[in-house]
Amino acid sequence: FEPDAAAWMSLLGAYRIHGDVEQGACAAEHACELEPKNSGLFALLSNIHAAIGGGDDVAKVRKAMRDRGVKKEPGVSCIEVMEKVHTFVAGDTSHPQTEKIYAELRRLSRQMELVGCVCASKAVLHDVKDEKEHILSSHCERLAIAFGLVSTPSGTPLFITKNLRVCSDCHADTPSLFATS
Repeated sequence: FEPDAAAWMSLLGAYRIHGDVEQGACAAEHACELEPKNSGLFALLSNIHAAIGGGDDVAKVRKAMRDRGVKKEPGVSCIEVMEKVHTFVAGDTSHPQTEKIYAELRRLSRQMELVGCVCASKAVLHDVKDEKEHILSSHCERLAIAFGLVSTPSGTPLFITKNLRVCSDCHADTPSLFATS
């Protein structure tokens, strides 16, 4: 069995979760040999370094991306409501129902706090301490969830697709979002 890029990326993701920079770099090297233009592997490697405060290493990874012409693919979440697909990116304010969507996110955030759910902000690795909760609250998957909640009758199943991996905070918080809706 020869691992493909997806296998190495899975390992890289696991090493990111466990903060193992050395093994993560090894997995990234193997994945890069197989898919040198895969922006996801550079993002994961950069996140490993950022999580442990390795700012210089983050800069090196970003420089390697620029040198190779690799561009980070933006995260996009889609939800279909009344036979129309609605697409969201992080921080999106272009939707006609932006006000309702962000009002719903604020309401959900307050409800989550009341039941003891606290935004962990592990996924926001940039040095923006005061903005972490806002950045997380406007991730594209949360915007899609909020839109679905304000646009459909209560109890309607929401089917949301995403082009990239869901961040660990959004993954952990999604059940709480629905529990408080």
